[in-house]
Amino acid sequence: MKPLLSLIQFSTILPLGKTQDLEPFARHSYLYPLAGYLIGGIAALAVFFITDPAIAAAVAIAGLLLLTGAHHFDGLLDLGDALMAHGDREKRIRALTDIHIGAGGVALGIAVTVLLFAGLQASSSVVCALITGEVCAKFSMAFLTAYGTPFRQGIHSYLHQFSHTYYPVLAAILCIPLILLPVSPVKLAGAFVMMILCPTILLLISRNLFGGVNGDVVGASNEITRACVIIVMVLI
Repeated sequence: MKPLLSLIQFSTILPLGKTQDLEPFARHSYLYPLAGYLIGGIAALAVFFITDPAIAAAVAIAGLLLLTGAHHFDGLLDLGDALMAHGDREKRIRALTDIHIGAGGVALGIAVTVLLFAGLQASSSVVCALITGEVCAKFSMAFLTAYGTPFRQGIHSYLHQFSHTYYPVLAAILCIPLILLPVSPVKLAGAFVMMILCPTILLLISRNLFGGVNGDVVGASNEITRACVIIVMVLI
């Protein structure tokens, strides 16, 4: 239970007693999707009885941000600044790790949030979309934790040192229970493709622009993958 408790404390602001050491989770980072089931489930419960699609989508997004402490959203904003920065690799890394948020971060944050809102509003089942999107988003974090070579010391480098190349396979296995949801196999197939494609593209971009990955990139992957998965499920 220690790895799971450590994961939940790392991924959410839920009051779960004494703060656990991060190492138990670091040694089992393939457990990321389990946090997705919890976070997505709680957000889904919050909107279960809301019949208006727009209000349900808005409440769901607010719930996700509050439940996670906007931790991964902060990484998305930092990535936006780095993508919009002009100059060499060092300037982009400074923009990525700067505590201040610029226009690039605001633009990417708005873009991803608007896509997520539109996807949730158009979903035939907001509950299924939330759970599927969140679990797939957490897989993307397990993927980048394993394959994203760190370019600096930090939380990501700490988690990465304990990870193994087969961890994403284990994380993918933990995503299989999603087939129990009342979602068509075609939509789930599209979701599974996106949960691999999004972190792969981010990994390639990060290697080219920053020389590796840090915690901001991993956090941004959570936000981007969630939105893309839900959008694809609507479009298929």
